[in-house]
Amino acid sequence: MFKRILILFSIITVILLVIIATSYISHQKQLSKEDQLFTPTGKMVEVNGHKMHVYIEGDGEDTLVFMSGGGTSSPVLDFKSLYSLLSDKYKIVVVEKAGYGFSDISDTDRDMDTILQETREALLKSGVKGPYILFPHSMSGIEALYWAQVYPNEVKAIIGLDMAVPAAYKEYDINMPLVHLSAFAANIGFTRWISGLSESDAIKYGTLTDEEKELYKVIFYRRTATKNMVNEVQRIKGNAEKVGAAGIPNVPMLLFSSNGQGTGWNEDEWNEFQKEFINKHKDGTLIKLACSHYIHDIEFKRIADESEKYIESLNR
Repeated sequence: MFKRILILFSIITVILLVIIATSYISHQKQLSKEDQLFTPTGKMVEVNGHKMHVYIEGDGEDTLVFMSGGGTSSPVLDFKSLYSLLSDKYKIVVVEKAGYGFSDISDTDRDMDTILQETREALLKSGVKGPYILFPHSMSGIEALYWAQVYPNEVKAIIGLDMAVPAAYKEYDINMPLVHLSAFAANIGFTRWISGLSESDAIKYGTLTDEEKELYKVIFYRRTATKNMVNEVQRIKGNAEKVGAAGIPNVPMLLFSSNGQGTGWNEDEWNEFQKEFINKHKDGTLIKLACSHYIHDIEFKRIADESEKYIESLNR
């Protein structure tokens, strides 16, 4: 009986290894075919021993810096539906962090100080000077708040795109084994087997062209659950605690909030985090939207209109 079980186990193991090897080899061949499409659309700058991608559009007096949420494969394309409505009036900048978009996957730690310093240096090396109006999505809300805490003269305002606040991570249960499993699946190409997995909200609801949709998918297969993204998840609770302990920065804030779908919290919990946060801020506004977490891919027209009105009010 034991011998039969051992034989069955050996057969299953061999089958799994063959599947993994086949998937990995096929994935590598496909990556080689897609190399010519994986071409940066902005500037590549050397930061902290690796290259970062900075996309710039428009030349207005105010500089809007778009900061992606955790795990967003292509920040430049993810934000395009929104910033394309603002670039005729403002300077638009998207900094792709290490392990995102066209930026290199690096060995640098994802503590808050390192992330912020790399972002700031990438901007300066691209010739983009502050003060900035930050547009953080999701997890990067923690980075934006830290930026305003440490360098208040560099931050004119924060316009949060369903951004996370420190309290959201206090009781957050992170399933790291699942995160690592996702990274393994991405590395061996299992992500190519799941139909529709690469169909981001930017593709489903945004204004990307067919060529941009194809490029997004090419980037997705290279920049999903990278080691930088995994390290960010490992670090987020500590980073959020550090930012939360420093208090709410004294900069104007406009927060757009979703219905919580896609955040890991239900609608009431997610909205309560942002309500409690903004109620403690003497110069903050909250606008609730009836859509899921990637609000800038869905309600981009309203967000653009409200953001423009808000920015113009700051300039009066």
